[in-house]
Amino acid sequence: MDSLINRVVAGPAPEGHRVTFARLGASESVELPELRAMAGNVAQGLRRLGVRPGDRIGILSANRLEWVLLDLAALRLKVVTAGLEPGKFDPRPELLERYGLSALFTDQPISREDGETHKGILPIEDVRALAQPSPGDAPLPDVSYDPGEATTLKFTSGSTGRPKGLAATAGSIDSSLRAVQGMFAHGPGDDIFVFLPLSLLQQRYWIYSALCFGHDVTVSTYEAAFAVMPSVRPTVVMGVPGFFETAMRHVRETGGEPRELFGDRVRYLWTGSAPARAEMLRFFNEAGVPIYEGYGLNETCIVTKNHPGASREGSVGRVVPGKHVVLDEDGVIHVRSDHPVARRYEYCAPGESEAIFLPDGTVRTGDVGHLDEDGFLFVHGRADDAIVLDNGRNVIVRPIEERMRAEPAIAECVVFCPDQTRLVAVVSPAGTGADEAAISARLAAVNAGLEPDERISRVIVADPPFSIGNGLLTSQYKPRRQRILDAYRHELSTRERGIHAR
Repeated sequence: MDSLINRVVAGPAPEGHRVTFARLGASESVELPELRAMAGNVAQGLRRLGVRPGDRIGILSANRLEWVLLDLAALRLKVVTAGLEPGKFDPRPELLERYGLSALFTDQPISREDGETHKGILPIEDVRALAQPSPGDAPLPDVSYDPGEATTLKFTSGSTGRPKGLAATAGSIDSSLRAVQGMFAHGPGDDIFVFLPLSLLQQRYWIYSALCFGHDVTVSTYEAAFAVMPSVRPTVVMGVPGFFETAMRHVRETGGEPRELFGDRVRYLWTGSAPARAEMLRFFNEAGVPIYEGYGLNETCIVTKNHPGASREGSVGRVVPGKHVVLDEDGVIHVRSDHPVARRYEYCAPGESEAIFLPDGTVRTGDVGHLDEDGFLFVHGRADDAIVLDNGRNVIVRPIEERMRAEPAIAECVVFCPDQTRLVAVVSPAGTGADEAAISARLAAVNAGLEPDERISRVIVADPPFSIGNGLLTSQYKPRRQRILDAYRHELSTRERGIHAR
């Protein structure tokens, strides 16, 4: 089967389509044939800098044209990109050493040691100069990718600890692109709106899709998304559930219509990466703007997706071609791929690869669910709990819960995010009565040591406390997260209730 990545590399780029970079107060559009030509020039420029096939380059920058040019140029040279999310990494020399980078391009201030800039760390603005033709360059050699060859190093998006790295294969990218195209048939007339960081490999898929299937793409940022969408008028909007929760609240508060927010051409909304609330999904579907939820992990890419003609409320869709879902005796979801993203982590703590990847490459997701009689997957929850905020940030709640439980007055703590913007904790008090002063003091102390996105906005004190008898603790005295959510759903959604952070 023809490789889509090889089609991206070899071209030709479709005529009459473009990629637009939309920021607050400014935008820049590049026709796809010009984009491909500029990427070829950047590849020549990287070669002049000494970058060779098999090397790695890092990109630590917000979304911009230079990001895309570097990524496409690296594909053209068989150079592996490392997409580094701003805020999780700093442009320091040890970053090059840690990940074996020949060069690091960044839009952040470059640290200096002994008054000199590290020679391998370059301003991403320099890519503009590399994108200009340079007479005398030898032609670039033809390249092609086998399915098992890695094209990029991508990182898990956890907010605590060092992110784990995965070397993603060309075959996994091809498989995902084909599955999505089979479901949604993106093509002429489409403009796919992307605002999450390009360091997330899945966001770059839409650039590859445009080059393969002939459609427009608009790349923006989270901060600019709502401001630019009405004028951009995309046909498809990609976002995490929290983003669409924010959109729903805005529409309700203003009394407007979703199409006033997303633009009058939108044909569907795409969501995933975290559980989506049924109320939010129903809101947009009933407003005539279909929203389709899917399921996947960094380690698997897309696994299931609702789509036109095959969508079931409450599910995350049917299993896509190339993926196979198996449930163990506890209902834990395992995913086997015809073309795995990877079979291990490139960078991780000892034992982390073995905890996720089985010897044959099957991924143990840690999520619990079931498949119905028609093959739709329903996800009920997960063991290691992560919350995706509406800005796309992942917050790992277990360390936060453990900090709260360090207070003797707190027996258990479970953190939720009812509106995808603020964290709310339900605590079970120790002893016979709740010491609200001690709980309030602990809340302030914990928040003081956390990043803004990680802070708990308020605490709900459980009454009665969690117990095996009331079903909120397991027989091993572990909190039953879903049952606690169900029991305190009203309190969680009522912002006035509870102990508020000072």
